[in-house]
Amino acid sequence: MSAIVIEGYYAGLKSKADHKLLPLKEKPVIWVGTATCGKAAGAIEVREAFKKEIKSRGLDAEVMEVGCMGHCYAEPLTVISKPGFPPLCYGHVDEGLVKRLVEDFLVNDDPCYEYAMVALEPNDIFPTLTDFPRGAYEEKIILEDCGFIDPEDIDHYIAREGYAALAKVLTMKPEEVLEEIKASNLRGRGGAGFPAGIKWEACRKSPGSEKYVIVNADEGDPGAFMDRSILESNPHLVIEGLIISAYTIGSSRGYFYVRSEYPQAIRRLETALEQAREKGLLGNSIMGSDFNFDIEIFRGSGAFVCGEGTALINSMEGKMGIPEHRPPRLAESGFRGKPTLLNNVKTFAYVPAIIRKGADWFKSTGTSKSPGTAVFSLVGKVGNSGLVEVPMGTTLRQLVYDVGEGIPGEKKFKAVQIGGPSGGCLPESALDVPIDFDSLHEAGAIMGSGGLVILDEDDCMVAIARYFLEFTQKESCGKCTFCRLGTKHMLDILTRITKGQEEDLASLDILRELAEDIEAGSLCNLGKTAPNPVLTTIRYFLDEYKEHIVNKRCPALMCTDLIAFYIAPEKCSKLCNACVGSCPTEAVYTREDGLKAINQDKCVKCNNCLKACPTEYSAVIKLSPPELVVEKEREQK
Repeated sequence: MSAIVIEGYYAGLKSKADHKLLPLKEKPVIWVGTATCGKAAGAIEVREAFKKEIKSRGLDAEVMEVGCMGHCYAEPLTVISKPGFPPLCYGHVDEGLVKRLVEDFLVNDDPCYEYAMVALEPNDIFPTLTDFPRGAYEEKIILEDCGFIDPEDIDHYIAREGYAALAKVLTMKPEEVLEEIKASNLRGRGGAGFPAGIKWEACRKSPGSEKYVIVNADEGDPGAFMDRSILESNPHLVIEGLIISAYTIGSSRGYFYVRSEYPQAIRRLETALEQAREKGLLGNSIMGSDFNFDIEIFRGSGAFVCGEGTALINSMEGKMGIPEHRPPRLAESGFRGKPTLLNNVKTFAYVPAIIRKGADWFKSTGTSKSPGTAVFSLVGKVGNSGLVEVPMGTTLRQLVYDVGEGIPGEKKFKAVQIGGPSGGCLPESALDVPIDFDSLHEAGAIMGSGGLVILDEDDCMVAIARYFLEFTQKESCGKCTFCRLGTKHMLDILTRITKGQEEDLASLDILRELAEDIEAGSLCNLGKTAPNPVLTTIRYFLDEYKEHIVNKRCPALMCTDLIAFYIAPEKCSKLCNACVGSCPTEAVYTREDGLKAINQDKCVKCNNCLKACPTEYSAVIKLSPPELVVEKEREQK
């Protein structure tokens, strides 16, 4: 391939993109985060409010949709960049604040610093989020441009060196590209952490001229939204990584396997693919070379098990989405019986940066065995939930307290569920465990795809284990007897424990034995890892299990069969009826003395009365044995 032709082709694309975006430096630009998290919080209304205000005042300003900035706790998010001022980020924006910002900032040069979250660092046309307090702990590779480029405008990506890695690759031999990926020691970010270069090499060496590359975007873990956010915020990054992998292994056809529950990700992918074709970056003779490659989107139907490679392939071929025995590996016989390379969204997203900056640069971040960064969706009982990217080796404590800003409401940290339903619950004593594939495995958990759920003192670990096991039990394809029946038997035991119906501590030994059998007898990793939440909670929170079984007591007051709601007469106000109006079953009534009480036969334990009770009274209380026995005796008297 002619390096001169390809480099000239890319230089032309870059020049046109830069020229198109240059006017953005000369007028105010408002970035509105419209990924799914932003839209759910009202970002579309904010966008329209900005457009309306700007039009009514005849201002020359640009309102631009971008993806997820990562700070989901503050949605809707807006960044305003005005000549003469640093870019400013505003959170929790509503239509009232929009009017204030347009009037005071855009018209009268008052930036309204009292509403700004942070002043950002200008970076050419686009700002960056490095000035946020958590920026000292984050190191963004994949998320660097997320939230600051229009995902539906390919020129924004090209202006940020997008497709420069592809131009470089097309002047290299496929073997050279493969050696760079192997040298980087990039490990798959789908959960297993298998070296990407070894997988690529196996697929390249497999005989046959027809090969496929597939992006696994079947993200189904509860609390996980990393892949969705990346596709919604910067789809071209993943597309470029996919094209590079295809060139390396010798493929002419690629696919995105995206679950149908991600409509915005699919729509933005479709737009990105069409724009890439128009620019000559997909299709025949890419960038003037003799390399031909194109991409299609396959919509999955939402089965969690289809995240497993062979089940995903069966789904794409119109069969039942169930796993198959290996070997042969997908690299030998995958989609339509041809050699197939399957990697996660995040794995492909690292590739362009590795090619542009080199394997040594990539290995300079993270640990020796787990180089690079880790992307997490930080959710649950944490101050700043959202999308974060930190170097491998960052501790869980740093992630929870320095990046996530700790547990809200002065509650005590209890555990972190990492790795989704196939992961494990780690206690406070494990907060200093480094985040990397090997350290987490030693602690009894797995990296998984990146879901991180923070739990506090109000969470019952038995109930949490039951929740995740119920999820995997329902998502089991049923092919393996151990997975189909073993997880059901484990779930039945956990259900009895949470209801106070389990009488013997020997049931914990049965849970452990079942877990070993399920792990040994299951074909795919859904079954092999399904018992992990149960095993880790028994390992680290054994006393909580014993309390449920021996004393029929839920220490966290979470298991509804083991608690009751009462109103303390000495704290109740006769004039307040907040609890009465909040009760959906009319269980709360007024006694003859004017105080409130709860009819236990009608109470469904929805927690509404506790939430409604004014903090100055705090009359509604949750009780569990032995306190429950005392309260019942007092009520009878």
